[in-house]
Amino acid sequence: MFTTRPELTGTFGMVASTHWLASAVGMSVLERGGNAVDAAVSTAFVLQVVEPHLNGPGGDVPLMVAGPDGDVQVYCGQGPTPQAATLERFRELGLDLVPGTGLLAAVVPGAFGAWTLLLEQRGTWRLRDVLEPAIAYAADGFPLLASTATTVARVEQLFRDEWPTSAATWLPGGEVPAAGSRSRNPVLAETWRRVLAEAEAAASGREEQIAGARDVFYRGFVAEAIAEWCATQEVMDTSGERHGGLLTGDDLARWQPTVEPSVSVDYAGLTVHKTGPWGQGPVLLQQLQLLAGYDLAAMGHLSLDMVHTVVECGKLAFADREAWYGDPAAVDVPLPTLLSTAYADERRALVGDAASLELRPGSPDGREPRLPRQATAGGARPAVTSDGAGEPTGTESRVGDHDHCADPQAGVDQDGEVNPRRNHQADPAAGAQAGAGEPRGDGGDVGLQPGPAH
Repeated sequence: MFTTRPELTGTFGMVASTHWLASAVGMSVLERGGNAVDAAVSTAFVLQVVEPHLNGPGGDVPLMVAGPDGDVQVYCGQGPTPQAATLERFRELGLDLVPGTGLLAAVVPGAFGAWTLLLEQRGTWRLRDVLEPAIAYAADGFPLLASTATTVARVEQLFRDEWPTSAATWLPGGEVPAAGSRSRNPVLAETWRRVLAEAEAAASGREEQIAGARDVFYRGFVAEAIAEWCATQEVMDTSGERHGGLLTGDDLARWQPTVEPSVSVDYAGLTVHKTGPWGQGPVLLQQLQLLAGYDLAAMGHLSLDMVHTVVECGKLAFADREAWYGDPAAVDVPLPTLLSTAYADERRALVGDAASLELRPGSPDGREPRLPRQATAGGARPAVTSDGAGEPTGTESRVGDHDHCADPQAGVDQDGEVNPRRNHQADPAAGAQAGAGEPRGDGGDVGLQPGPAH
């Protein structure tokens, strides 16, 4: 098979990520005696620094971890929406859709909690040892990716007009940084240093220090700064108006990352694992169940028949996502039926010779599907509007895009109405789909300026 990169093999260990500096850091952890979790967590924190347009400390994360016995568990780093995000509150603001940017979109930032819980339970290194590479890159600098520079340029005016603390970090000297230039985030470096200092002052044991760092983040000065910013600032969002935030210190203090079994199906001799329906992971599992009824190899790789079949099955699975997925702590998701062979057989009959232009959710267990209004109305909103409200990480906001929380677990019910998340203790997985819905407001003085990093 022709490849543009060499095939990598080895006997000691391997680290893969989306940035060479992060991968190098992870490999160095393995070479210095750390285990796979130590390497993964250190890699992840470096990615928050060197790929700020893709992720950051104000974001969320779903993690899947396979143990030596093959058992796969999910660490849920998807925080819930604020207690104050009620139907009444959004109606008071004249909104029937949660804006995709700004402070109203902010949920509890779960990434720090999930990564540190993983380190505490399955790692061997202290948090300081894991965080030091990321702190060094944030403080001393790293070569800025071209994609990051492009993203900053796209929201330059928004930063200047609406997010001045983000501008202070991402527009050094008042200019858009060039690709390859040395970029720094000293506020983030100092934030992590203070988290470490306070956690280490409170405890001496490895696990106690890691748990203490979570307390500092979610119940200490970081949470206080986030809550104060949301309460005192108003920023432009995709509604075209300026709004304050709803996230409070109590919201952050109540939340804890959780661990749960993965959801899986068998396909072509493999077992494929995903998160629960609080994320969109089961969409792939539904697609595989549908595709299990076809001989894709006989169709020919990337043939018209193969592409048509895969795409049409994908449409059916995503339609079910729109109608049925949500946080199981808040809505009744018929996931066993959605992933069953019998249901896939029933849905597969809808795949015809012509491409379907309809959104066709199914009726698992005979239940009538309900779709958000935004998923049926058609049309698309621009990611960066003429009034300066923008989505720094995208170029187009799609119908049903869960950055806009158009689903039950993201604070909007299946009719597209805002749906409050009430019990944070029992609802750690609420919020947007995995990889979406990160806090998008400005993070004040604690290094959580979202800018393009959310």
